[in-house]
Amino acid sequence: MTLTVPCLFGLEALVADEMRRLGLRDVRAENGRVHCDGTLADIARLNINLRCGARVLLELGSFPAPDFESLFQGVAALPWEDYIPKDGEFPVKGWSLNSTLHSVPACQAIVKKASAKRLGSAYGCETLPETGSRYQIQFAIVKDVATLYLDTSGEGLYKRGYRARNMGAPLKETLAAALVTLSRYRGKDPFCDPFCGSGTIPIEAALIAKNRAPGLDRSFSAQRWKNMDAKLWMDAADEAMDKEFHGTYDIWGGDIDPAAVELAKHNAALAGVEDCIRFEVADAGQFHRDSEYGQLVTNPPYGERLLEKKEAEALYRVFGAAMAKMPPKWRILVLSSHTEFERCFGRPAGKKRKLYNGMLKCDVFMYP
Repeated sequence: MTLTVPCLFGLEALVADEMRRLGLRDVRAENGRVHCDGTLADIARLNINLRCGARVLLELGSFPAPDFESLFQGVAALPWEDYIPKDGEFPVKGWSLNSTLHSVPACQAIVKKASAKRLGSAYGCETLPETGSRYQIQFAIVKDVATLYLDTSGEGLYKRGYRARNMGAPLKETLAAALVTLSRYRGKDPFCDPFCGSGTIPIEAALIAKNRAPGLDRSFSAQRWKNMDAKLWMDAADEAMDKEFHGTYDIWGGDIDPAAVELAKHNAALAGVEDCIRFEVADAGQFHRDSEYGQLVTNPPYGERLLEKKEAEALYRVFGAAMAKMPPKWRILVLSSHTEFERCFGRPAGKKRKLYNGMLKCDVFMYP
């Protein structure tokens, strides 16, 4: 079967690497999603192990859909009864891009009607109860070609389960994990985040250092599917736990707001990594470390949401001055959407990478 993992734009290569390391076959990336060949067992493995992917979709079919009739017939031809039982709940959501069928609500209604007709015919009933487990149908119509999926994840994979709330400017856990991965942190060197907020980046760094699968402490929609044996999930969890490391790590998070630091400590405890991270109330403008090597990964306020732009620029100047005094072998990654970041920071980045924080276009400024 074909499995598809949507992701934030700019993270496709990282997600593809994760999938290859899990041994998935025929991994292929395109804008905003990565495909592979897999089995029911791989649905469990991907959901539990992926750090940077948004969710895991099971692809049921793809066909031309230039009009509503072809969309209806294409959906009705798919074997929904192989996956959705008689009492299964099957809501529909999706999107359309560069296609004749551009009304998403109208397409939703057609997909629902066609899948219900197929299931009703298979189970010999005109009305389906939809009182059982959820089998979320997703559709994507791109350039008049429709692709139909079942969402195996439920809530997005960024919802690890350790963050009950944030400090007003949330950085998704999947993006935080991507930033840590881009820094090439593996647990050996010191790791610091001087704008830690609710602690997401240091917590993801700790999970990576320990090689702890991020999905071990949450549940997924497909765990309640009748065609997925519970043993598949137990085997995937056992496999992930067997790969976990146990060591001592130098991970530090600081924030000028005492409430943020307390929340970060609370979130780290929920994630089971409180023994790996030291959180402190600290001013990023005074940050310094004497160790020869290390990784600093941070997401300072941009100016769009938390601070006025002039305040953000002043903050970048003070932070840049502190970074100029760091030992030269530290690798520094800063995520920002501010167009004048490099000028304010005081030096151009050695490398830049475009990413999206939600719908906000950002750059990762890399200082090797």
